[in-house]
Amino acid sequence: MFPKLVVATAVALLSHAASAQSFSSGLPSGWTGSGSFGTSAANGVVSLAPGGGSQYGFVSTEGGVTGVSPFGLSGDRTGSVLRSSIFSAQAGDALDFDFNFVTSDGAGFSDYGWARLLNTDFSQAALLFTARTTTSGNTVPGFGLPATNATVSASPIIGGAPVWSALGSSSNTCYSGGCGYTGWVSSTFSIASSGNYILEFGVVNWSDTAYQTGLAFDGITIAGTPIPAVPEPESLAMMLAGLGLVGAIARRRQNKVANQG
Repeated sequence: MFPKLVVATAVALLSHAASAQSFSSGLPSGWTGSGSFGTSAANGVVSLAPGGGSQYGFVSTEGGVTGVSPFGLSGDRTGSVLRSSIFSAQAGDALDFDFNFVTSDGAGFSDYGWARLLNTDFSQAALLFTARTTTSGNTVPGFGLPATNATVSASPIIGGAPVWSALGSSSNTCYSGGCGYTGWVSSTFSIASSGNYILEFGVVNWSDTAYQTGLAFDGITIAGTPIPAVPEPESLAMMLAGLGLVGAIARRRQNKVANQG
């Protein structure tokens, strides 16, 4: 019975790691970023995502840093980026999530956001979506940016000065036309090749740093399953110790049977 209990405990720990990827308890273990990022409950114009948890993840240009854009545009200024822990996916698996692009900048100051699928060496496997401030037409996909690979509905801005705490002092402000938010937009992408990947979300100020822009996201799944969090050190140690004990007991039993023979 004891070995079965240990195995059950180890499996439970693995299952917890696989189901714990959610922003409801903050950023999952193993997620890393640069600049300004975090989690938030429903706030201002950004409600909870459909099918998401009690909080969503976000990145914002408020408190951003330089050098985070993957596009290298001449007008790039400060921004922020957040990356998931490494996860495995099979060819044909669906990568799904929802996002909401929010901007207080407008007119010719075309801030933008994106999501990318990265290989474990941080090279780009796919550009999933882009969003960019514009005074006319669709905010998604972002104009003047590379073509994207995910299936995303073209989305205009819901105009007005957006209220959202992630924008800092720019919340409830608007510079000219183009300010607002997209509301939650669904993205889906079919993984091309089996392997290990990282999911990246980012946002960048363009031309100046005066008015801020952010990106919220939630509901992230691979083949219908949340991206597994990296187990906490204590849980991982307990799991490994349990599996080691099971192995030791199995070897002891084998030796006992051999000696009896």
